[in-house]
Amino acid sequence: MSNLNMEEIIFEIIGNAGEAKGLAYEALSAAQEGEYEKADELLKEADNALLNVHSVQTKLIQEEAAGRKTEVSLLMVHAQDHLMAAIESKTLIEGMIKLHKKVDGK
Repeated sequence: MSNLNMEEIIFEIIGNAGEAKGLAYEALSAAQEGEYEKADELLKEADNALLNVHSVQTKLIQEEAAGRKTEVSLLMVHAQDHLMAAIESKTLIEGMIKLHKKVDGK
């Protein structure tokens, strides 16, 4: 993969991870207002953004498995950090929304 292509991939990871994290926080805000259907829909959108990232990562893994190593740059590490933060935030927020639902009897 060329450097430009790799930079595009990295920014796709960062962009989708950021979108997923933002949607998860929007879902939490909706749940805090008792708008659980909206919260569930936002979480589904967050899942879709994370699926986009997973697709990109799968391509990178397949490239490496085929013997074409991916150069690990600080930018790639930064992208992976964004992704892990997004996944962890979404997981915690899902738990918080479940608690909101339980407290509200939903």
